[in-house]
Amino acid sequence: MNPVIELAGVTQTFVSSDGTPVTALQNVDLGLRKHEFVSVIGPSGCGKSTILRLIAGLLRPSGGQVSIYGLPVTEPRDEIGMVFQKPTLLPWLSVLDNITFPMKHKYGRVDARDAERARELLEMIGLADFGHKRPHELSGGMQQRVAIARSLLHDPDILLMDEPFSALDALTRDEMSFELLRIWNERPKTVVFVTHSIQEALLLSDRIVVMSARPGRVSEIIEVPLARPRTLETLSNPLFNQLANDIRVKVFSRRPE
Repeated sequence: MNPVIELAGVTQTFVSSDGTPVTALQNVDLGLRKHEFVSVIGPSGCGKSTILRLIAGLLRPSGGQVSIYGLPVTEPRDEIGMVFQKPTLLPWLSVLDNITFPMKHKYGRVDARDAERARELLEMIGLADFGHKRPHELSGGMQQRVAIARSLLHDPDILLMDEPFSALDALTRDEMSFELLRIWNERPKTVVFVTHSIQEALLLSDRIVVMSARPGRVSEIIEVPLARPRTLETLSNPLFNQLANDIRVKVFSRRPE
């Protein structure tokens, strides 16, 4: 099966403020299958978020090629949705208007179909009664649910998520992980999920990409042998804990001296 997303020999070099080149990624090869959930983990600064920006078309690679459905990525594409570390909701808009904002921004209006889909998404994320609220009236976890709903409004084939739960407390983070699994099961997407949490990656993923320290390279790709659907019982499975320990050793062994 041909990959939906493919990075072939991708290198990304930035220039720092003093003119010094900094290589974030070097010779990265990676392919993702349709409706696969893949997490990317590794040391800080290894280029995890850069991979997302390259797939999203927000960056052009310094070397190599990024392609989606066999076509080179040269600009942002409609089949991609993105969720950032912070919800980045507009405080003066209602929850419902925040969800539909991308359509209004792009097309200058929100049609009845988009408004209805936004209400369906609110129902799906358990916030049907909060459409008229402002973001400050919601908890952090609720705001991030709204951000996920916003990214799903145009029903993208690909969902890119950059540490979306990192600012949440541990209990809310677990709750959001299971909520994401439920959404992914109901509306399958090809998901690339960047995280620093090994447990989070294990709970969510079909495969885990382990990156080396900068310049980031793909050190290993781990198939997650945990049955789906994943539940609370998954977290107490001895295999889950063993896998987490094994991956932790691999990640720490790739940190710079």
